[in-house]
Amino acid sequence: MKKIKKATPLSLFMQKGVIEAGCDEAGRGCLSGPVFAAAVILPSNFKCEALSDSKQLSEKTRNELRIIIEKEAIAFAVAHCTPQEIDKINILWASVKAMHRAIAKLKATPQHILVDGNRFKPYKEIPHTCVVKGDSKFMSIAAASILAKTHRDEHMKKLHNDYPQYDWNKNKGYPTRAHREAIKKFGITLHHRKSFNLTQSTLDKEE
Repeated sequence: MKKIKKATPLSLFMQKGVIEAGCDEAGRGCLSGPVFAAAVILPSNFKCEALSDSKQLSEKTRNELRIIIEKEAIAFAVAHCTPQEIDKINILWASVKAMHRAIAKLKATPQHILVDGNRFKPYKEIPHTCVVKGDSKFMSIAAASILAKTHRDEHMKKLHNDYPQYDWNKNKGYPTRAHREAIKKFGITLHHRKSFNLTQSTLDKEE
C-alpha cells in the first residue's frame, strides 16, 4: 500500500480509561439513497497520521483508510435508514436512528459515545457527547465518518447498475446538475427521498 499523506493530528479519546465509540453519518444532504452511519471503537494504541474528516480526503485515501480501520478497530459497525424511513421521521432523526443501529451492532458495548454534530438522542443509558465538527477533532469520529462514507458510496454504486441514468456512481445521490436534470427527465425512483424538495424550482437551482 502506498504511503498516505499526513493529516492534522486528532485526539484519540475524549475520556480516557473507558470504552469510547465514535459515531458519524453520511448522506444527509442527498436526494436519493439511504443515510448511513457508523460506530467505531479504537484501541488505546491506535495510530494513523492520515486519519481526518472523510470529506477532506480523496476517495482513494478513504478506501485505504477503511481497510486500516476495519482491521485495527476493537469494534466497528455500519447501519442505515432507508429513504422511506427518512421521509417518515425526517433526515435528522433518521441519521440518529442509523447511529443507534450501528451502536447496537457493535461487538463491544461502549461506556461513552462521541457523536459528530450537535443533535442526538440518548442510546439506552450510555452517556454521550456531541461534538461540532467532531470528525476533524477525534479519531473515532473521523474513522466512523470514513466507514459511513465508503459503505454508502459502495451502496450507491450498486444502485447505479439498476438506475444508470441518475449518475449515482459519480454523484452518490447528491444534488449535482446531472442528477437534477435526470430527475426532471426521468422522474423519481423508490430510492429518492420524497420528503426532500424535488420541485421544478429546486431542481432548476444552480449547484
